[in-house]
Amino acid sequence: MHLKRKLVFAASMALLLLTTRAAFAAPADEKDRVLRRLDEAARNFHATSADFQFDSVETDPIYDKDTQRGTVYYKRAGSTFQMAAHINEHNGKPSPKIYGFSGGVFRLFEIGLNQVTTYKKASRFESYVMLGFGASGRELADKWEIKYLGPETLSGVKTEKLELFAKDPAVRKIFPRVTIWVDAERGVSLKQVFDEGPGQYRVCVYFNFKFPQSLPADTFTLKTDKKTTFVNR
Repeated sequence: MHLKRKLVFAASMALLLLTTRAAFAAPADEKDRVLRRLDEAARNFHATSADFQFDSVETDPIYDKDTQRGTVYYKRAGSTFQMAAHINEHNGKPSPKIYGFSGGVFRLFEIGLNQVTTYKKASRFESYVMLGFGASGRELADKWEIKYLGPETLSGVKTEKLELFAKDPAVRKIFPRVTIWVDAERGVSLKQVFDEGPGQYRVCVYFNFKFPQSLPADTFTLKTDKKTTFVNR
């Protein structure tokens, strides 16, 4: 799987977290209202977990869909941010993997292969990984240009729909556009759609949210052993 897809997954895990272009039609005060609510939610955000389904779709040259399901965990303590996505199922079959992001380092633990791959140059994607999960409005606006698309209800929850464009050209090259449906009261995303270029996109849906004050100490620990292979990229 290309690093781009791994980073999208982690976000997706993760892939959260946003200034306005002059051509944007939505009123600036509405966007600012949402960002202020996210600022407030971020001050109260400690940790969350949610079940997810990630669908990677290709429409060219032929239609193909790749689906992964599992549970994602997020934790924030001051400026410290951690994320772990535990994949349980890939295209309907058991496929245990863990994607983790902590301290600017992205790791993939392929349990079946007993291999951990570390991507040390992934720190520039942190704002993407925490997209819509505990990120304040100020943090999002610092990394993303934002278009406010209005309110929308998903699964009975009122969300705010935002269209995002990365300010970092390297990130924008990989993800030309990101759309999120964020619950501004709780500071979490219920849905994310990542444009990955012509004929490719990924849809991430989150549900069954839980908001504990803390998560188990081993939530972000990769349970390796003496036979585990470690690869750096």
